Amino acid sequence: MGKAKEMEANTENINPNVKDADYLLWQRYKTTQDQMIKEELIIKYAPFVKYIAGRIAMNLPSNVEYDDLVGYGIFGLIDAIEKFQPNRQVKFKTYAQTRIRGSIFDELRVLDWAPRSVRQKARQLEKAFIELENRIGRPATDEEISEEMGIGLTELYKLYNETRGSVLMSLDEVCYEDESNTTRINFIEDEKTPTPHAKVEEDEMRGILAGAIGNLSERERLVVTLYYYEELTLKEIGEVLGVSDSRVSQLHTKAVLRLRGKLSKYQKDSSG
Repeated sequence: MGKAKEMEANTENINPNVKDADYLLWQRYKTTQDQMIKEELIIKYAPFVKYIAGRIAMNLPSNVEYDDLVGYGIFGLIDAIEKFQPNRQVKFKTYAQTRIRGSIFDELRVLDWAPRSVRQKARQLEKAFIELENRIGRPATDEEISEEMGIGLTELYKLYNETRGSVLMSLDEVCYEDESNTTRINFIEDEKTPTPHAKVEEDEMRGILAGAIGNLSERERLVVTLYYYEELTLKEIGEVLGVSDSRVSQLHTKAVLRLRGKLSKYQKDSSG
């Protein structure tokens, strides 16, 4: 089990059906609005905020400070604590996660952390990956990508760092400012009731993605595994691989650009 999973496991979920100490603590706070109890809850769930901030930081430019993300997330945690209803059939961490992430993303949007120019560079990188790798039939090296784009390795590495934030999209982002504040996640079909056509497409997409991951370089594949399956943070992956945080970010960005290119090609081919 990774360190991040241990951190998450140590932050206990609130089970409204169990009249334990945590449940009683919530009831006391909701009844009295005691600020000392509120502070106790904030301290209890601060590690969960740090966990979420660490996951988000993996995809952001180096000029975005991790401590700032934690600070933004704490505002979301406080909001969740104030609005949480312990008698409802939902765990607090499940309830709070959306608000913590949403609070972080709200602040990032204000900072304009991924301007249009950065997204344009990301599309250029993605195009270079897919066109070159379609020609050579294997994952392209950094040297080959830099030659394909007509730039030096130093500039390519700079592009990786600049565009890593472009691979992040918040499903919590509000699409329509209505009474229900509709978010992107509202447009995702409920997986509990898949249609036969959707099931076929899902299986086919899963196979393509698995094949694309298998074609990544060994280090890129390891970064994807540690990040998405072991749920390690950027710093923890760097410790495993014995490389810097910046190098892990480059590997992750390259892997995502390759995978996104493969999937976009499949979507174009299937729609055509």
